[in-house]
Amino acid sequence: MLVLVINCGSSSVKYNLIDTENEKNVCKGVIERIGAVTSIVKHEPAGQKHTKHTLNIANHTDALQQILTYLLNPESQIISSPDEIKAVGHRVVHGGEMFKDSVLIDEDVTAAIEQAFDLAPLHNPPNLKGIQAAQKNLPDVPHVAVFDTAFHHSLPNKAFLYGIPNRFYRRYKIRKYGFHGTSHYFVSRQYYKLVNQKAEDTKVISCHLGNGASIAAVDGGKSVDTSMGFTPLSGLVMGTRSGDIDPSILFYLIEKEELTLANVHALLNRHSGLLGLSGYASDMRDLIEEASNGDRRCQQAIDVFCYKIKQYIGSYIATMNGCDAIIFTAGIGENSPLIRKRSLEQMDYLGIEIDDKKNDSPERGTIQKISTESSRTEVYVIPTNEELVIAIDTAKIAQASDQSPWV
Repeated sequence: MLVLVINCGSSSVKYNLIDTENEKNVCKGVIERIGAVTSIVKHEPAGQKHTKHTLNIANHTDALQQILTYLLNPESQIISSPDEIKAVGHRVVHGGEMFKDSVLIDEDVTAAIEQAFDLAPLHNPPNLKGIQAAQKNLPDVPHVAVFDTAFHHSLPNKAFLYGIPNRFYRRYKIRKYGFHGTSHYFVSRQYYKLVNQKAEDTKVISCHLGNGASIAAVDGGKSVDTSMGFTPLSGLVMGTRSGDIDPSILFYLIEKEELTLANVHALLNRHSGLLGLSGYASDMRDLIEEASNGDRRCQQAIDVFCYKIKQYIGSYIATMNGCDAIIFTAGIGENSPLIRKRSLEQMDYLGIEIDDKKNDSPERGTIQKISTESSRTEVYVIPTNEELVIAIDTAKIAQASDQSPWV
């Protein structure tokens, strides 16, 4: 089944066309700077020449029309008719407490995604725009919502409740939700296949390290704790997000700097993290390069980033009373030997030992074991594929929706 996977940001649309039968990516691309004077379009058919153009794309509906134009281009021969696309899968960041699994999108689902705008104001509104744009361009196929938060619905109460009056949870559902669920789900399942173990017999710590970063404790195949919380702001230090801080700092800064709530929100989400610590960049590659040239603040940013990873790994080993494997994934996790090494150094007491040679030269895009043979806890680099998870979930739900209830 050909499934179009859509991931919408406020001014961008990422897309993948995936054949779920052989789990192959047929085509991928991104449209950026939607609504600007010129938009940037990158189109990458598998096994063909990649293209990059600048166009005028006013809104998400125009973006979806442009994507279909590229897919239907007779020169690339990706598809010959929109009818070949059998379903559309949409990444939706926040499902609140309502959605514990992926769902077929109807009016009630659309309304519920809108109700969660307050929980994810930067993500859910553009996610819904993408849904509406895709439904307008492909009205006759099933559309499925796949939620970042769904995998973490197995968290126990003791892990998801905050130490504030319980009435705020009852009224406003203020609790830990967790994110990057499709990524943590995918890499943990890849590990089970690799070692030929049942999910219920394993304890895994999954480290999704990119511009946004989170760690999950996966015990018996279920998420039992994760570093992100009510929003994606908490947990690890990230590219521009602060991660965990003392809440009193906010009141102190509001008084000293005369900040508005909007200022505080921007400060913590867009001007903190690696960018704020280094005063230079949010991209780990830039920080590592400058640190190697002696920049002290870039080195400090790297130190804090790795220290927080180590803290969470240690706490989750305690949470699960052990760990069979630690998995690194996403942009930084898959591509930075330095960050992997620094995050796990001096943890031999817990049975974690990195093989420097394996860690320094993993084959990009493949699963690699980077721990020593004597390490009691195995360490792996496993490339994530969130789009494939979305596509497979979408195909299952779309096929079920086509079946008679009497079958």
